[in-house]
Amino acid sequence: MTIRSAPQGRRASLLALSTFALAGCAVVEKPGPGSIAGMSPVGTIQLDETVAVGATEGAGTLNFQGRAHRFKLVGGVTGGGGASSTNDSGSVYNLRTLADFAGLYTQSSGRPGLAESGASDLWLRNTSGVVLHLTGTQSGTLLSLGRQEILIEML
Repeated sequence: MTIRSAPQGRRASLLALSTFALAGCAVVEKPGPGSIAGMSPVGTIQLDETVAVGATEGAGTLNFQGRAHRFKLVGGVTGGGGASSTNDSGSVYNLRTLADFAGLYTQSSGRPGLAESGASDLWLRNTSGVVLHLTGTQSGTLLSLGRQEILIEML
């Protein structure tokens, strides 16, 4: 049996995510429609996400200030697992500079329990106050306590 370790960049991403979560930096106010009261979208986002046994990977594109910016994401479903893939798109709020986009996002508006294939409606907020509202479709089955953290890194 051969055991391979994660690539250097992946290990660094997972270490950063773990460090944020353990340090308590991941405590972010619950995002939702009230988070964007009086705001207009400043950009759009598209992302593809895959969850397998509680770990999340994916990639996407942020359209901001007339340019397309690629990013990758890693993260986990707190207290959950399963296998699913999601294709989402949506609006970006409260993004002042591109540097504020990368970082740890918390999605705590999901319901605890078993989520199966169907429509997705996600609200995420990072520690810089950037709010993402994403809608799309999910396929597969996912068990969650209703909280997810995703680390976004620019490519």
